[in-house]
Amino acid sequence: MLPHPKLFIPGPIEVSEKTLAAFSRPVIGHRGAEFKALYADVQGRLRELFGTQRPVFVSTSSAWGVMEAALRNLVPTGGRVLNCMNGAFSDKWFDVSQRCGRQAEALKVEWGQPILPNLLEEKLAGGKFDAVTLIHNETSTGVMNPLAELSAVLRRHPETLFIVDTVSSFSAVPIPMDELGIDVLLTGSQKALALPPGMALFAASERAMARAAEMPERGYYFDFLEFQKNAEGDMTPSTPSVSHIYALQSKLDEIFAEGVAARHARHARTNALVHDWVRKNGFGFFAPEGFRSVTLTCVANTREIDVAALVKTLKAKHHFVIDGGYGKLKGKTFRLSNMGDETEETVSELLAALDECLATL
Repeated sequence: MLPHPKLFIPGPIEVSEKTLAAFSRPVIGHRGAEFKALYADVQGRLRELFGTQRPVFVSTSSAWGVMEAALRNLVPTGGRVLNCMNGAFSDKWFDVSQRCGRQAEALKVEWGQPILPNLLEEKLAGGKFDAVTLIHNETSTGVMNPLAELSAVLRRHPETLFIVDTVSSFSAVPIPMDELGIDVLLTGSQKALALPPGMALFAASERAMARAAEMPERGYYFDFLEFQKNAEGDMTPSTPSVSHIYALQSKLDEIFAEGVAARHARHARTNALVHDWVRKNGFGFFAPEGFRSVTLTCVANTREIDVAALVKTLKAKHHFVIDGGYGKLKGKTFRLSNMGDETEETVSELLAALDECLATL
C-alpha cells in the first residue's frame, strides 16, 4: 500500500497520527461534567497563545464563519468597514462585507505587497469606520502584514474596532492580542495549528462585546453574547465538534511541552531552510523582504519552469503535495508550507525531493 500523500500545501496541512488518535476518541455529551472539564482544560493555554485575559471561544465552523460573524456582531447594517486587501483571502473579506449589507471600503494594494501603516492611517483619517479587517498572514501570496505597526495606527482611532485573521500564523509567531489592542482575534484549526479542518477559535475584547450588545440582528449561531454566556459555564452555544476539542487538547499538550518560544524558533528555522533553497535554485520571492511569511513561502517562478509538472512529479515520485499557485498566480508561483509540526528534518526531505524533481524537468 502506497503512503498517503503528505501535505506541504498552506492548508489544510498534515495532521499527525497522535492528533488523529486524539480526534478519534469516543464522543461525550456536550452538556455534561466531562465536557465542561475538557473545555476548561484548554482555556488557560489558549489564552496564553492568544495573549489575552479574555475567554477564548470555540466555534464549530471554518474561520470564515467567525470572519463573517465579526462583521455581524461589530458593524451595524449599513455601517462602514475598511477591508485591508492584498491577496485572495483578504479580497474575499471585502466581498463578504458587501454581502452582509455593510458599506465596505477597500484599502487595496497589489498582490504580494504588504498593508503599510501610512496607508491605513490615511484611510482612517479620511473618515470614520466601525471596523477594520486584516489578514495577518496572507496565505495566497506569502505576505505577513506588519501587525504591531498597524495595531499602533488603530490605537489612534479608538472608535474603530480591529478584526484580525491569524489562521496561518497563530502559534507560529507571537500575537499578543491584549497588548496590541486587537478587538477580535480569530484562527482556524487546519493551518498553523495542524488540526483537522472544521473548527475556529476566537477571542473578543470588552469593547467588542459591548459593541455586539448594541447590534439588534446578530442571529444566534454566531452571536458573540451567546458564546460568552455559555463559556461562563464551560460550554458552547450549540453542539460542538467534541472530536476537534480532544484534538486541540492534545495539540496544546505538544505545544507547551515543546515550549511556545521554541515552537516559534522552529518555524523560523524551517522557514529559513526553504528560503535558502529558493535562493540556491535561482527562484525569487513573491513577497518583499521584511514582509515574508514565517509559515509558508510563495516562490516566484522566475525560472519559468512547468509548475504543474513539478507538482505532479513530486506527488507521483515522493508522495509530497505542494501548491502550484493560488488563483491568478497559478503557474507564476508555487507555495511551500513549513507550518504546524514540520521540522528541519521533514522540510529537508521535501527540499531534497524538489531538487530531484527539478532535475527531470
